[in-house]
Amino acid sequence: MSHTAFIFPGQGSQYAGMGKDLAGTFTVARDAFAEADDALGFHLSRLCFEGPEEDLKLTANTQPAILATSVAALRVARAETGRVASYVAGHSLGEYSALVAAGALSFADALRTVRARGTFMQEAVPVGIGAMAAILGVEPEALAEICAEASQGEVVSPANFNSPGQIVIAGHAGAVNRAIEIAKGRGFRKAMLLPVSAPFHCSLMTPAGERLAQVLDGVMTSPLQLPVVTNVEALPNSDAGRVKELLIRQVSAPVRWDASVRWMVDNGVTSFVEIGPGKVLSGLVKRIFKDIPSCNVEDTAGVKSLEGGA
Repeated sequence: MSHTAFIFPGQGSQYAGMGKDLAGTFTVARDAFAEADDALGFHLSRLCFEGPEEDLKLTANTQPAILATSVAALRVARAETGRVASYVAGHSLGEYSALVAAGALSFADALRTVRARGTFMQEAVPVGIGAMAAILGVEPEALAEICAEASQGEVVSPANFNSPGQIVIAGHAGAVNRAIEIAKGRGFRKAMLLPVSAPFHCSLMTPAGERLAQVLDGVMTSPLQLPVVTNVEALPNSDAGRVKELLIRQVSAPVRWDASVRWMVDNGVTSFVEIGPGKVLSGLVKRIFKDIPSCNVEDTAGVKSLEGGA
């Protein structure tokens, strides 16, 4: 039996104009953005549709903007195509979209939580103190040695295991820069800083996780209608009682995307549908399993493609 997984993008996939086509075409998308505006008390929809880019790049705005666009696209995909998923998963922030899709979190609660999450993550480390870098072509074991050598009493560790040979590190800026130089010295020439505002998914984010825990205390979780393959464990979770714990751990733990995709394919997933802005995750799936079909739904063309059985 074949299975489909719905996967949801995280930070870095945002762009001015996202969701505008869907909202202009489908009432359910328009309603989703109106719901988001009401939940947050400002015109998030206008920011998604029109920008400006500088405001959209602020983490506290980026996270609810991507979530709102992803949920709008999900509602359209379900309403127009009837396509169902056996599993859902999301990359970092995208895990909140997956939890909304699974029925574990309400849309409004997820929006308010990720807006707070973005603020907490930004405030955990002053601008300029932390950094992230992509190291291409390196195996996890070799990267662990590079990070250990580069640390010199500071934090630097793997943050995203995205696909074979594509790992992102995070930590103190000095340690991250040392890791880049060590990696290049060992022949890994494609090692570069990323244009991010904070060192996500490393131990420097622990204070953000502690503040997030306080917000999540006031959020209700409901029984999951679909298993969510989590970033922290790269395994499915169907227990509503574990949702908050996994989200708190996720803030400072590496995103195990490569392992998550492999688990889903090993357990019967034969196609992936990326729901939300951008095609980053579809590209990563292709790097992990070049023969597994994937498509993305971020606009009317994507919906039509899905209707056609893509």
